[in-house]
Amino acid sequence: MPSPAEGREIAAAGGVVWRAAGSGIEESGIEVAVVHRARYDDWSLPKGKLEPGEHALQAACREIVEETGLAVVPGRRSLTTRYDVEGVPKRVDYWLMRCAGGTFLPNDECDELRWLSPADAAALVTHEHDREVLADAARTDLPPEVRLLLVRHGKAGSSDRWTGPDGERPLTAAGEEQARRLADVLPLFGPGAVVSATPLRCRQTVAPLAGRLGGTVEEHPEWGEPEFGGDPQRALETALRLLDGPGVTVVCSQGGTIPTVLQALGVHGHGVPGLLPPAAKGSVWALGGRPGALVADYYRDVAPPDPSGGR
Repeated sequence: MPSPAEGREIAAAGGVVWRAAGSGIEESGIEVAVVHRARYDDWSLPKGKLEPGEHALQAACREIVEETGLAVVPGRRSLTTRYDVEGVPKRVDYWLMRCAGGTFLPNDECDELRWLSPADAAALVTHEHDREVLADAARTDLPPEVRLLLVRHGKAGSSDRWTGPDGERPLTAAGEEQARRLADVLPLFGPGAVVSATPLRCRQTVAPLAGRLGGTVEEHPEWGEPEFGGDPQRALETALRLLDGPGVTVVCSQGGTIPTVLQALGVHGHGVPGLLPPAAKGSVWALGGRPGALVADYYRDVAPPDPSGGR
């Protein structure tokens, strides 16, 4: 008879909450937060299970607030750890999370928090999988934060069945749902501007997000396919400027533009030079750093996990 746990997976998410140590991250490195859980009498990184309808990034930010009282801004994606809990496989997705304020108060989940160097935190934590995540957070070859969220527009139906100008082809109901999910998740990154290519389906994809942020969608024609084909260097230069910051910018573009810009930045499909990176409809690339030291995290979608246990 199959085990009751067979086919199940506990989905959880957490973060390495960091702040600059000393006078700045470049000079003095970072400190990270580790918490003591009285229930287990262990030291660990803050994390917790996903709630129904949550994307893992939403769960990570929520759990950190609940366990530490700290406001955080997610950056690059860190490791995924896997281990068994009473015979049931558990998966925990981690992000680097910049501390943006707040104060720790002891609570039912965590009764103590310490700010430590990554090395001291690794020496204190109880579990080996936390040490692996801390080692990744201590890397100096990649920046901890992202600056550009490059979004492919949502589903817009078949161009063959659309009789009007292609630039006026709207999102389908499925595309509108993708736009709503993007508006739920992308504010976590703290974007300060929302930019779009001129086609209606691009503007519609990020309009709910801009509304959630209390702003408007800025049209930048260089991100559209015809304009990009005529002057690809313009979009690439814009991407490089946005990667320099300050702040985080969301750009909604098209499938003929995004992979080529990414490849010019040094991002390749499956890490294979010459293979175009993916850009599914409604997907997001979270980018930070510069070519040669670039963070490039691909979010195929921002929907919650499949309730049957798939991802």
